[in-house]
Amino acid sequence: MEDKKKMVIREIEHWRRSRLLPEHYCDFLLNLYLEEGQEKPSSGGFLGITPAQIKNSNWKIWVLVFGITGVLAFTALHFNAFEFPMQIGVSLLFLALIYSLGGYKRNKEPLASQILLGMASLFLLFIGVYLLRIHGLDSPVRMVFYVVLDSLVWILTGLLARFALFQVCGWVSLVFCYGWLLHYQLNSLSWMTLELSWVPLSLLFCWIAWMVHERARQIGLVFFLVSLLVWYMPELYGMLYAESYGEGTVQWMLLAKLTVEGSLLFALRKKWTEWVA
Repeated sequence: MEDKKKMVIREIEHWRRSRLLPEHYCDFLLNLYLEEGQEKPSSGGFLGITPAQIKNSNWKIWVLVFGITGVLAFTALHFNAFEFPMQIGVSLLFLALIYSLGGYKRNKEPLASQILLGMASLFLLFIGVYLLRIHGLDSPVRMVFYVVLDSLVWILTGLLARFALFQVCGWVSLVFCYGWLLHYQLNSLSWMTLELSWVPLSLLFCWIAWMVHERARQIGLVFFLVSLLVWYMPELYGMLYAESYGEGTVQWMLLAKLTVEGSLLFALRKKWTEWVA
């Protein structure tokens, strides 16, 4: 009987960490199974490590942790001395370990998983740009091409792990790469050209959100948020180059778009709220 009670308590804590039930529901269920005066189990600590686990840890674990830390520190300090293929190999090995650990913790500890996957994704962006620069391969085209690949990895990570934030970050990065392409590849950007370059894209994202929201609500939410961002990209670009377009033009267009967007969101509130629920 006691073993069954402990198993139920562990299951409730799993529900709490995975956010399968609201916090107050988990507290209510725990109060039913915990005896009077018995302390509640820890909610998981940082990255799943609780103070009790640290207190009761074995010396071998400490040696292993500090040994791994020493190897990582040594590798980082001598990273520039490695040959280019070895630098890529070491970086890929580190990324594989972090991504694997983040994926392993996906169901048991969602917060720890998000932190690990976020660290890996940021490292992927940093190490690629860093390697391109130190080896003299940092032309604008190469840099943007790498950021595009990195963005696709972020989106794929978000889809596999079902984390909307990673998907949004990936799409936002792609949007800015598209903005770079417009700025450097077109000789001149009139205000009409600028609007035609972004507004149809915003409408396309919104349409995709509407098409997929019933089958994949999270993906629908991602496309909806990205469409709201893309809607204002001409005005953001205009603010950066206000001397070319005129501050008055930018302000009036921003006001007009806010009015249009606010009116549409209000009129269609019974529709789009289903995407973000």
